[in-house]
Amino acid sequence: MTLFEELKARDIIAQSTGEEEVAALINNGKAIFYCGFDPSADSLTVGHFVPLTLLKRLQQHGNKPIVLLGGGTMLVGDPSGRSDMRQMMTADQIQANAEKMKAQMANFIDFSDDKALFVNNADWLRSLNYLDFLRDIGVHFSVNRMLTAECYKNRMEKGLTFLEFNYMLMQAYDFYHLHNEYGCNLELGGDDQWSNILAGADLVRRKTTHEAHALTISLLLTHDGKKMGKTASGAVWLDPAKTSPYDFYQFFRNTHDNDVVKILKRLTFMPLDDIAQYQSLSGSALNDAKERLAYEMTAMVHGADEAEKARETAKSLFGGGADAADMPATTVTEADLSDGGLPVIDALVLTGIAKSKSEARRLMEQGGVEVDGVKTTALTDTIAGEQLQLGVVLKKGKKVYHKVTLG
Repeated sequence: MTLFEELKARDIIAQSTGEEEVAALINNGKAIFYCGFDPSADSLTVGHFVPLTLLKRLQQHGNKPIVLLGGGTMLVGDPSGRSDMRQMMTADQIQANAEKMKAQMANFIDFSDDKALFVNNADWLRSLNYLDFLRDIGVHFSVNRMLTAECYKNRMEKGLTFLEFNYMLMQAYDFYHLHNEYGCNLELGGDDQWSNILAGADLVRRKTTHEAHALTISLLLTHDGKKMGKTASGAVWLDPAKTSPYDFYQFFRNTHDNDVVKILKRLTFMPLDDIAQYQSLSGSALNDAKERLAYEMTAMVHGADEAEKARETAKSLFGGGADAADMPATTVTEADLSDGGLPVIDALVLTGIAKSKSEARRLMEQGGVEVDGVKTTALTDTIAGEQLQLGVVLKKGKKVYHKVTLG
C-alpha cells in the first residue's frame, strides 16, 4: 500500500487537486509542503493532532515539512469557520505563543539538519507595500468568486470586515512566497480551508507557471458532530501545566464507542490490520482499544513514562485503590480553610472539578461527589485539616478523581 493509499484508507484526506500528481509527490518523497498554525494560544490542543500526525507521516516518507506560524495573518484574523471576528493579539503575544508551540511540535516533527522548516509569515507580510501588493497580487483575485467561498459566506449575515476580506489574499501570498523561497509545492490544511488553499495554489500557477497543489484533511468530528478536543471544562491542551498527563490520558480513555476506531485510524500509527480487529466490537469489549488509544496518544505527547504512569493511575483508581500518586492534585493552604477544615463545596471549586459553587452544590445534591470513597450530599460537609494533611481524594461521577492535600 502506498502512502497516499494509506492516508485514504485512514480517512485522513478530504480533497486534493490532481490526485495522481499529489500521490506521486508524497509517495516519492518529493513534496515540500507547508501547513499553517495560528499562534492564538500558548499551547497546542488535541484539535491540532490531525495535521501534526499527518506532517509526521509525510516526513517519515522523505517529504519536507514547512511549519508556518501565522504571526502576520493573526494580526488580521481568519474568518474560516467563524461567525464572529477573531480577537486581535499583539506581536509580542504571538511571538511568545509561537516559541511554546514549536517546542511541542518537536514531539511530532524532526527539525534537525534542515529536515523541516519553522517560519513565521510576519517576517514577509509586515514589510509588504500595500499598493504594490494590490497591483501584483490583488489583480489575480475575483471578488465575485471570493464571495462564493464558505469562509466568507458564513460571515456575511453578521458582517464581514474588509480587514478579514484580505485574509485569503495573504494566505495565498504565503504559498507564493514559500514556493519562491523554498520550492514549496503543496499546501495542507483542514477541509474548512479549502477555498484559501486553492487560492494559493492558483496564485502560484498564475505567477510562476509551476505546478502547485492543495490537499485538505478531513475534520475530526465526534459522534455528535463536534470538533474533537473540547470538553465541558474547555480545551484539552498538550501543555502538561494546562492538562495533566493523567487527564490527557483519561480524555482518550473516555472516547465514545462510536469514535474509537475512527480516532485510532487517523491519529495513531498502529497498523490498519491491528485496528480492524476492533471494528465490530462495542461496549466493554472496546475497553482494550480505548486503553491502547489513550496510551498511544499520551506517549506521543508526554513520553512513554508519563503514559505508563497515567495508565497505572487509572487502573489503581478504577480497581478500587484511590491513593495513586500520579492523579491530578491540588495543594491548599491554611488560608483556604475555615475553622480548621475545608468545605467540600470549596474543595470542588479549588480543584476545578466544579466551575462555581452553584455547580458544586448541584453535583453534591445529585449524589455525584465522593470524599475518600464516601458519598457526600450535605452541603455543609467539611474536610478536616488532619485529613487534608494525609491527602484526600475527591471523586466526581465514575471517572473524575482529584487529590487534595494541605501544604
